[in-house]
Amino acid sequence: MTRDVTVTLAVLGIAAQVLVLVLALLVVVALLGVRAPLELLRERLYGYEIWLAFLVATVAILGSLFFSEIAHFVPCKLCWFQRVFMYPLAISALLAAVANDRRAARYLLPLPVIGLGVSVYHVLIERGVVTETSSCQISAPGGCAVKWVDEFGYVTIPTLAGTAFALLIVVLSLALLQPGKGREAA
Repeated sequence: MTRDVTVTLAVLGIAAQVLVLVLALLVVVALLGVRAPLELLRERLYGYEIWLAFLVATVAILGSLFFSEIAHFVPCKLCWFQRVFMYPLAISALLAAVANDRRAARYLLPLPVIGLGVSVYHVLIERGVVTETSSCQISAPGGCAVKWVDEFGYVTIPTLAGTAFALLIVVLSLALLQPGKGREAA
């Protein structure tokens, strides 16, 4: 079961990475003057952005809980920091979505931005680009450099978290834009 869920989460992570790349491409194309594709997406998603943020954060939380509570992977210090920035996102996004408060995106946005920074740092430690600190080494068996998951040659737990944070940044940023305006709302 652990292997099946791990592969499923890795596939979801890759799908989210593709989605982030497509959205980034739409932004680049819009910056070059072709705004129609981004505006179409903006109109289709309008009003659902916070619900999407809730969904992404909830899947990330369930994935992290699966890895620690069912697969018994011990979270390291950096995994805990990533959880600190992900868990409140789900709760806050749910409350904002129920209240239909898209303006909450401006207050939620710092969480995935900082969380993405932690995830990138964690990936750099895993890849040996950055030396892990002594507190990382004692935080879990093997420290922060242990790859509990390594699917498709690059998908690890911090890669999944980083992907979720990147997708949350995009979705929450879209919530700040009004359809047809291309600028911050209210």
